[in-house]
Amino acid sequence: MAFLHPLVRDRRGPLLIALLSFLVVGGAFASQYWGGLNPCKLCWYQRIPYGITIVLGLTAAALAERYSRAAAFVSLLCAVAFASGATVAAFHVGVEQGWWTGSTACVGVGRGIARTADELRALLETAPIVRCNEVQWSLFGVSMAGYNVLVSIALTAFALLTSRSLGRAQGRAQDRT
Repeated sequence: MAFLHPLVRDRRGPLLIALLSFLVVGGAFASQYWGGLNPCKLCWYQRIPYGITIVLGLTAAALAERYSRAAAFVSLLCAVAFASGATVAAFHVGVEQGWWTGSTACVGVGRGIARTADELRALLETAPIVRCNEVQWSLFGVSMAGYNVLVSIALTAFALLTSRSLGRAQGRAQDRT
């Protein structure tokens, strides 16, 4: 892991956390708006940790030079956010694979039954339900949720390394004084 040391020391690690989070969530929005892949409820939930880690990563970067212990703690919070995102993504993979069922908002039930033409028109005019248990896109048999599990786990590990490096920087700075 020595090859990662230049990336996780000082403010580079938190900035990289924010940048990678921005790229991942940006890719999700690009696939939605330009690729035509409408997100399901669980897809939306998987984007939340990335938004959080963009803010936390920038905060940790701002703190890194003078308050490396605080920056280490904020980087640790990034790891927690990424781990929670990996958990949601893993749950989504399970729903896609039929290992368990998602919520009613996820599988497209509970929208109501149209009894009249006006009710049917109202149901059809609302946004379509994107079912969480149907894979819209995959590569090598792995869905976007599956790739998100892998990316979230990798970013969890990177955020932990960043936190550790920033914490050690605080210890080295105290040893010098």
